[in-house]
Amino acid sequence: MPHLQRRELIQGSLAVAAIAALHSSRSYAFPTRPGEKTIEWLDKIPPNPVPEVIKNQLVWEELDSWVTPNDKFFSIAHFNRPVIDESTWKLEIDGMVKKPMALTLADIKARLRQETTFTIECSGNTGLPFFNGGIGNARWAGTPLAPILKEAGVLDSGIEVVFWGADEGEITRADNVKFKQNFARSMSLAEAMDPKNILCYEMNGAPLPPDNGFPARLIAPGWYGVANAKWLKRIEVRDQRFENRFMGRDYVTLREEDHKGETVWVESSVGRARLKSAPARVTQVGNKYCIVGAAWGAPVDRVEVKIDDGPWLPATIDHTEEAEFAWKMWSLDWPKPSAGEHTVTSRAIDKSGNIQPAMSDPWIAKKHTYWESNGQVTRRIQIG
Repeated sequence: MPHLQRRELIQGSLAVAAIAALHSSRSYAFPTRPGEKTIEWLDKIPPNPVPEVIKNQLVWEELDSWVTPNDKFFSIAHFNRPVIDESTWKLEIDGMVKKPMALTLADIKARLRQETTFTIECSGNTGLPFFNGGIGNARWAGTPLAPILKEAGVLDSGIEVVFWGADEGEITRADNVKFKQNFARSMSLAEAMDPKNILCYEMNGAPLPPDNGFPARLIAPGWYGVANAKWLKRIEVRDQRFENRFMGRDYVTLREEDHKGETVWVESSVGRARLKSAPARVTQVGNKYCIVGAAWGAPVDRVEVKIDDGPWLPATIDHTEEAEFAWKMWSLDWPKPSAGEHTVTSRAIDKSGNIQPAMSDPWIAKKHTYWESNGQVTRRIQIG
């Protein structure tokens, strides 16, 4: 049943009845039907060869809640995973500012509290054979970043904001120069001043877990995970664009683009999240099956599902819980599928009409790095 828009609701005394009918007939993404079981995918994900880098990947078949619990939330470590003493930690705000600051965690918590529900995805998710669970949805809480930058007084020459993490490691450049560097990512000043950005200290009602950035991290709704710097130690305003390993050499997407019949090779730094969806699991009760999945990365309007080489079928989006930057859960009833092996593919369409690209689309097929892999996800399953 398509989602019923407010303007379509019956006016007057029939409105309440219409809402009740909608509620009773809606298909929910997480049903609890008696006897329901999950059918495992045939295409198993290979073992993770870098468990020290990638922790706690989402197991799609086990997806059973809109919010991902903290103990099941993925994390990425580019260097070490620092252990930080809250009692001595301070966040420096400096660089091209009139009034440098050093804030304790108590200082940050004493400021205006702001919450956001945001689905974070690693930009490398589904770009590597062993990596398809680099995503999770959480309720984040902290204080808005923009007022702090305003209070520090950004100078007219300040154009870039760099977020420095406490995690560090040794870098070896192509010219064989070696040096120690902290993780750092930057945004333009205008991007950093977005009122949705928060200095986050809380995740799902609890302090940030150590692996997810304790004591404070940036939460920038709408950006890929790498931009949401963890274990913050310093926020620096600079008067020129910032380039480092994680801006100009790594987390760089290489694509072939066509320009008047000529191939142009373009490199771009990973930034904002892209429209995406994925089938999560197939459940069974008797001879009735249901396909469940998620869509995220842009304002999602609808989701369509294709079984084998059949037509695209409209999925039902679960509107039980929603937030602007959180994933949407969807489901599709699959009555009496034939026995044997099948493929299940999903695609999301955003509110501007953009369609999640197929793997054969030039946007994906002519991409030569695993970052920003938002192509349609196909899973294989055995019925009967």
